[in-house]
Amino acid sequence: MRLKNILLTAVMTWAIGMNANAQGPETVYRKEATRFQLFAPQKAKKVTLRLYHDGIGGRPYKTVKMRRDATMSDIWTATVKGDLKGTFYTFDVTGTKKKPNETPGIFARAVGVNGQRGAIIDMNDTDPEGWLEDASPVGQDPTDLVIYELHHRDFSIHPNSGFEHKGKYLALTEKKAIDHLLKLGVNAVHILPSFDFASIDETRLDEPQYNWGYDPLNYNVPEGSYATDPYDPVCRIKEFKQMVMALHDVGIRVILDVVYNHTFDIMGSNFQKTFPGYFFRKDASGSYSNGSGCGNETASEREMMRMFMLESVKYWMKEYHIDGFRFDLMGVHDIETMNFIANMVHQMDERVFIYGEGWSAGQCAYPAEKLATKAHVRQMPHVAAFCDDMRDALRGPFNDDKKGAFLAGIPGEEESLKAGIAGMVAHPQVDYAKVNYSDEPWAASPAQMISYVSCHDDMCLTDRLRTEMPGISDEELIRLDLLAQTAVFTSQGVPFMLSGEEMLRNKKGVHNSYNSPDDVNQLDWQNLERYPQVFDYYRGLISLRRNHPAFRMADAELIRKHLEFLPVQDNLVAFRLKDNARNDEWQDIIVILNANKETRTVSIPDGQWTVVCSDGIINEKGIRDFNGNQATVNPQSALIIHN
Repeated sequence: MRLKNILLTAVMTWAIGMNANAQGPETVYRKEATRFQLFAPQKAKKVTLRLYHDGIGGRPYKTVKMRRDATMSDIWTATVKGDLKGTFYTFDVTGTKKKPNETPGIFARAVGVNGQRGAIIDMNDTDPEGWLEDASPVGQDPTDLVIYELHHRDFSIHPNSGFEHKGKYLALTEKKAIDHLLKLGVNAVHILPSFDFASIDETRLDEPQYNWGYDPLNYNVPEGSYATDPYDPVCRIKEFKQMVMALHDVGIRVILDVVYNHTFDIMGSNFQKTFPGYFFRKDASGSYSNGSGCGNETASEREMMRMFMLESVKYWMKEYHIDGFRFDLMGVHDIETMNFIANMVHQMDERVFIYGEGWSAGQCAYPAEKLATKAHVRQMPHVAAFCDDMRDALRGPFNDDKKGAFLAGIPGEEESLKAGIAGMVAHPQVDYAKVNYSDEPWAASPAQMISYVSCHDDMCLTDRLRTEMPGISDEELIRLDLLAQTAVFTSQGVPFMLSGEEMLRNKKGVHNSYNSPDDVNQLDWQNLERYPQVFDYYRGLISLRRNHPAFRMADAELIRKHLEFLPVQDNLVAFRLKDNARNDEWQDIIVILNANKETRTVSIPDGQWTVVCSDGIINEKGIRDFNGNQATVNPQSALIIHN
């Protein structure tokens, strides 16, 4: 009961803070005085607040002893009179005068360089002109989304990229970025972790440094290395908002990659420094559990950790107008917490999309049946998961880079591919006993499945194909690349792509490029000139999906009614979207995916057909017409026809 009371009070404090330029439940700034509070053990000998003139270096100019709240002994408070705007602060729960152990707290909303000290600012100063009028793009069904995953540095850092703000938030406000995204046709940008993470030294940005950012430090502050001035606490927040507003202005949603499942380390984490032992799970031996594969795992089932996740998601929505959240290693979190988050989000804005990795990276110290894994997605109605079943059916298993699958012309993955095409919902023509990782449909709705063939993790698509098919020519590589994405973008569910694949991106064969240099991770924008046919095909696929709702049915019953699979052949899957599915203007649409090195013929309903996709070319107005009940599809290509 005590923790429940703390939870309710913390939420109330949050609400008060939102109306008073709050920095979070821990710091509420007003011109007359700033109130500080911290969730820390009641048994702590003392909790010290230190105030600094600068975000780094120097000694505190004021030290304040915090006191336990009279009614909640795990809450410590202090009020400092006067206008503290521009001041930096730390809390110290476990340190001593000789060996301080300082932290900005778990809910700092503004920090100094490298995030070691919290910053007291007026959040109104972070709003760019027009921010109060900014709004998310008009709502659609999740299946109408086309998600483009990017890393800020990858996207714009190349010396010949043509961007002014290379590697920065502001690159996504530039005309080149906006024009490219609009021309491609994506309507949602998934940005890799953009909260303040630990592995980049923001005081040395003139030196090459790289990390994906899955090493959280301050969850509720934008990362400083992507800002033009990491020393200025206002700068990173304002520029992040400028990025969001620029994308919203052209109808593109912004999805934030969140990593609540672990911290950079345990002893250096703000969680551990404020309340040792509370926020992390331990196994039966008393050791810290490592379900994240990163040295620790957070305990989402504990009330204050759950509250933290809820309020963090709420904060990113309210303060930064975020349109969706991708949960890293969602399988570390418990089902109940994910449902709390999804329900809260949908009450605030039902357009906001929640999805995540439906697995963990190791065994968690929590009952497996209670974890938010892919197998339990049906218990989370407003949450989606990545479909690794479909991904690996196309490219091969995640644990063996050299082993191919459908794209390599290896039979046996056709049923797994069919399951992905059907959105992983129950379908009478899918035999789940033959699906690679699932023995039953795990999605109740197609909106719960993310269809994809590659992402930032593992090899990108071109590198994977080169590894499993040594000596492959560029011509064959392109054919298989386009075939793979045809499967992704004509499937039911929510399609997802890695940035740069539209320009035949490679990462020099690096499997895990999380800290590889720029020459491995950067997008080479000159590839648009080298491989124009690749971009044109991706753009055509996305346009085809956008213009024809048959490819994005939002209901499982509609899929079972309108999606019909044609007889399977080895390394060939074909399906028909029939009877004006989802009120599509085309009566019947047939998609044939042929991964064989030989031409194949497929029996189809007799009639007059128009070809709109053939041999790496897409033209919705029609490439050619034919009559009959046989369709011929060339090697390693897709054929799409309609009547």
